[in-house]
Amino acid sequence: MLEVKLDTGFNIEVDFLLPGFFKRFLAWIIDSTIIFAYYLVGGNLLSDWLGSGSDRRVLVWFLFGAPPFFYHLLCEVFLNGQSIGKKATRIKVISADGGEPTISQYLIRWLFRLADFPIWILGSVYYGALPWWCSIFLFAGLACLLATPYSQRIGDLVAGTILIDTRNRTSWEDTVFTELAEDYKPRYPQVMQLSDKDINTLKSIINSVSKSGDYDLSMRIADRIRSKLDISSDQDSLEFLQTLLKDYNYYSTN
Repeated sequence: MLEVKLDTGFNIEVDFLLPGFFKRFLAWIIDSTIIFAYYLVGGNLLSDWLGSGSDRRVLVWFLFGAPPFFYHLLCEVFLNGQSIGKKATRIKVISADGGEPTISQYLIRWLFRLADFPIWILGSVYYGALPWWCSIFLFAGLACLLATPYSQRIGDLVAGTILIDTRNRTSWEDTVFTELAEDYKPRYPQVMQLSDKDINTLKSIINSVSKSGDYDLSMRIADRIRSKLDISSDQDSLEFLQTLLKDYNYYSTN
């Protein structure tokens, strides 16, 4: 399994697993099956309902065709970087800097899907609307996957995103919420100088260290944060990071 090292908000490299081609292809098959089933079932129902001479046919078919067209964009925006196929195969889209992609990154990635998988070209070539050599663009997305070190398609390169394998890794959907005791007293108000990305990374690192016992990582992160925020603390590294997370929750809700 290939890995990629990405720099987090604390200038610490974190390893991410890259999904193999088979997993990506399987996710594509699942998503394509869902879209095909939607067209097959919905098309038959609409044909029976509209009949042959309905004035509403064009409008209704346009509205019917819109959801599959926006399927990948809507799924990745609202399902945190995953379509149904990606969720089933446990892969997801993240930003190339290790954080969650922005909506604009999802949009750019989706727009370039036509360049990566231009199936419409095959139909145009078949019916003579385009010359035969245009069919080479059908392989543009595959060639890009094979040629780039992080297996990125054209849309990923332009949007600054990559696909990762979430198997055996800390869930990227974990929230920063931490339950606090009613009499909890915060220690480090400087924590509010950290960005949302820093806090999300911090939660992920705490979970990872707790599971793997990689205390060298927690010590490096703790030292970076102490230096960055000018904090003096007698807590051990993991306890310090956990206190920071609790303090962030306290100040964010009070």
